[in-house]
Amino acid sequence: MKERAYAKINLCLDVAGKRDDGYHELKMIMVPIDFYDVLEMNISRETTLSLNRSYLPVNEKNTIIKAIRVMQEYFGFKEEFECILQKHIPTRAGLAGGSADAAAAIRLICRLLQLSATEEELIMLAKKVGADVPFCLMNRPSLVQGIGEVLTPFVCHPDFEILLVKPRRGVSTKDAFAIVDAQENEHPDCQKMMRALIENDYDGVVASLGNSLEEAAMSLVKEIRTVKTRLKEEGFDGVLMSGSGSTVFGITRNREILERAMEKLKEEHYFVRRTRILGGY
Repeated sequence: MKERAYAKINLCLDVAGKRDDGYHELKMIMVPIDFYDVLEMNISRETTLSLNRSYLPVNEKNTIIKAIRVMQEYFGFKEEFECILQKHIPTRAGLAGGSADAAAAIRLICRLLQLSATEEELIMLAKKVGADVPFCLMNRPSLVQGIGEVLTPFVCHPDFEILLVKPRRGVSTKDAFAIVDAQENEHPDCQKMMRALIENDYDGVVASLGNSLEEAAMSLVKEIRTVKTRLKEEGFDGVLMSGSGSTVFGITRNREILERAMEKLKEEHYFVRRTRILGGY
């Protein structure tokens, strides 16, 4: 049985402060995009994971295996799974690739074993695997709060296209959060972004783009700033880094701008991918 594991981007990310438990309090507008890994799972005698990227772990450190163990512990089932992952989403990219894979595993287990579980239960289990997994499990444009577990989905039909460009180096989420200053960093208005998306206000979306982690990530990977500058020079209306980086995305309604920039940046050996928000158009 197969399942798509969709990536995400953050159109707005506000690091509001640091909590007593050491985690950061976040407010984000996250949207799923039409770019995905493909996970196949079947019931087996033992749990195994094979994939098309040799640099990724295939043991208990992999989010897919983590998701299986969390589900086994909660529901008490004994089944194991053969897992085959076709990996397309780059790592350390701010696109939630590992979280998307874990979410796909949770959905597949529910279907394979015909588990009866509420949305609240699944979100609680997803949170145990990783902060972005609850969002990836739902795959709906959402206002995301807390450390990623408080979701307020909304409906939108944006009519713009997106170009993803990842610098050669990635960013460690842990390192980016370690140096961000919640008092001094930018605090974009996520409520304003949500309203703009719901109302299909393209200019409002462009004006509301913001990410508290950008400056921290740029200090770790200077090429992020270079890519942002390039996309602005190519004519994109809005340019932003997603998540903790290092992927930068540009948004435009002009396909000629997108296609021209895509070809130029491919020739320079960047990871480049054209996409859109799921459910758009």
